[in-house]
Amino acid sequence: MAKAHYITPEGFRRLSEEHWAIWTVQRPRIVAEVEAAAAMGDRSENAEYIYGKRKLRELDRRLRYLSERMDSLSVVEPKPDRTGRAFFGAWVTVEQEDGEARTYRLVGADEFDLANGRLSVDSPLGRALLGKREGDVAMVQRPAGPVEVTIVEVSWEAP
Repeated sequence: MAKAHYITPEGFRRLSEEHWAIWTVQRPRIVAEVEAAAAMGDRSENAEYIYGKRKLRELDRRLRYLSERMDSLSVVEPKPDRTGRAFFGAWVTVEQEDGEARTYRLVGADEFDLANGRLSVDSPLGRALLGKREGDVAMVQRPAGPVEVTIVEVSWEAP
């Protein structure tokens, strides 16, 4: 049985917006550039034409990927857990052994972005945080060795 791929409504909206922007803005612009380059004559030595065709193939590949991926995703509206546990969609603040605190939102693999605090539930830290409550300690297996993190807060609202 295939593993379910979950995504938040916000993550799905970002993928949809990327698909729309490629289809309605970027692709028509590149098609026009390729047509203009093709009108210049010999295509075998026309760098603009060759580059444009390559860029068009890249855009089409990304469009196909986004379409197939969006079809396979299950959009999940995060719901607060009555027991205060961290599950998909929760905002979790953790304190590392060195005392540094970071806040992450537990999201699907298609929307992870550590720079913006979105952590995949499939990552080692994400798996370690699932089901934990405030005050719990989670052991995270990293390539550099295991590390303990303490769950400081579990919230269902963006910080």
